[in-house]
Amino acid sequence: MESRTFGRIKITPPGLTEPGLYLSRVESLESGRGTVQEFQYADANLRELDLAGTQLITGRITGLRAARVRFEAVNLYGVELDACDLGSAQWTGSKLTRVVLRHCKIMGAALDDLVLDDVLFDRCKLDYTDFTKVRVAGPVAFSGCGLTEASLTDCDLSDAVMRGCTLRDTEFGRGRYQGLDLRDNDLATLRGVASLNRVLIDRAQQDQLAQALMAELDVTYGDD
Repeated sequence: MESRTFGRIKITPPGLTEPGLYLSRVESLESGRGTVQEFQYADANLRELDLAGTQLITGRITGLRAARVRFEAVNLYGVELDACDLGSAQWTGSKLTRVVLRHCKIMGAALDDLVLDDVLFDRCKLDYTDFTKVRVAGPVAFSGCGLTEASLTDCDLSDAVMRGCTLRDTEFGRGRYQGLDLRDNDLATLRGVASLNRVLIDRAQQDQLAQALMAELDVTYGDD
């Protein structure tokens, strides 16, 4: 499967078009055995989606809409989510490996204690979402995503990439951001700039970071 390059990292997408692979259509993501494998789940419109202790392996989820989503210990491996609306999902204690989320809405959500490895968020709406203890264990990229007023607390996004994202009033709390690639974004309204030690930016973004820092310090200019 051909990988995609974002800055200094490469993302390997799920191998869903491999020769000999057949994805069976399923009517539910629940399984008595706790594992759903080689599946295709499409166009579901649910009032509630509540999963716990579930493994979703090698599959595609498209057009899923759920008013209330709660995932606990729901691990994904080799899964693609396309045009899904998970609303203000509560997603905790899980690992995502070789996962692509494309054109998905996860707004006002709480993502807590997630491990990300080979994960791409592609043109997703993640505005107002709280990222808590989200940790990268491999390449991770956010490409063209909305992160307006999102907050990150106790996260480890070392060497992750954010490209072409809307970072309006996005707040970076305590955490590890060494090597986080913030090039090709407007950084002027970031919050928590002091937490961004050793991130990667373009020289042209220095003024934007300075502007964000001055706003955060609430500096008053005296008249001469």
